Amino acid sequence: MQKAPHTFTWPIRVYIEDTDVGGVVYYANYLKFFERARTEWLRMLSISQADLIGQHDAIFVVSGASIDYRAPARLDDEIRIASRVDRLGRVSIRFVQEAWRDDVLLASATVSVACVAFDSLRPKPIPESVRIKMQTVS
Repeated sequence: MQKAPHTFTWPIRVYIEDTDVGGVVYYANYLKFFERARTEWLRMLSISQADLIGQHDAIFVVSGASIDYRAPARLDDEIRIASRVDRLGRVSIRFVQEAWRDDVLLASATVSVACVAFDSLRPKPIPESVRIKMQTVS
């Protein structure tokens, strides 16, 4: 039997700055919410982005994203972002991320992230120490 993938959740409150003139979360802000959740996932794994640069000359960059919108979030809503690693490759990670308000799915996305050299932005393997931490929860 295959183990269930680990899902990391991060709460986010909707502020006025997140909404459009219609009072709902502006569509592009879901990408920001997903980015914050991936950053907090790294923190949960004790992976510092500053250390990635300083010790490994590496950063993670989004290389692709596909998102589906299902229901609106509004001012003051408390939503949660659920993130899980769908695929951990040698140089890239594919995440499945969802935004939920209670039991209502608001948006879902597949986000691909690549490891690149900080200075050249050329692809490079995910550092082994980082990969080991990621494998423990994926």
